[in-house]
Amino acid sequence: MQKVTPFLMFQGQAEEAMNLYTSLIEDSEITSITRYGANQPGDEGSVMQASFSLKGQEFMCIDSNIKHDFSFTPSFSIFLTCDSEQEIDELYEKLIDGGAPLMPLGDYGFSQKFGWINDKYGVSWQLNLPIN
Repeated sequence: MQKVTPFLMFQGQAEEAMNLYTSLIEDSEITSITRYGANQPGDEGSVMQASFSLKGQEFMCIDSNIKHDFSFTPSFSIFLTCDSEQEIDELYEKLIDGGAPLMPLGDYGFSQKFGWINDKYGVSWQLNLPIN
């Protein structure tokens, strides 16, 4: 085995999601995008396969060329450990825009501040500000 990479399947918003995620998290970038062309099974210009990194963690994603009756599940989430209250507040506000809270930002006793959300694409995020 060479490596293990989390893989996200979108329904037409892969590039938009990657752009949002890499703009919000420092030291992040889109590393490759292969797009569907004319006469291929996906919508022309949509993401056939892409790679991006968030703070050094590599992810892969696609825009599925098949419409599925399922989306993401919160049982798999991206966990962010934040450095400050300002950082967790800003990330929560930007990631929840168009999404929904699973656990609103608050003190749940195991950290200074914690929030769990689904973003507008359905991807689940846990944001944590650890106890110092």
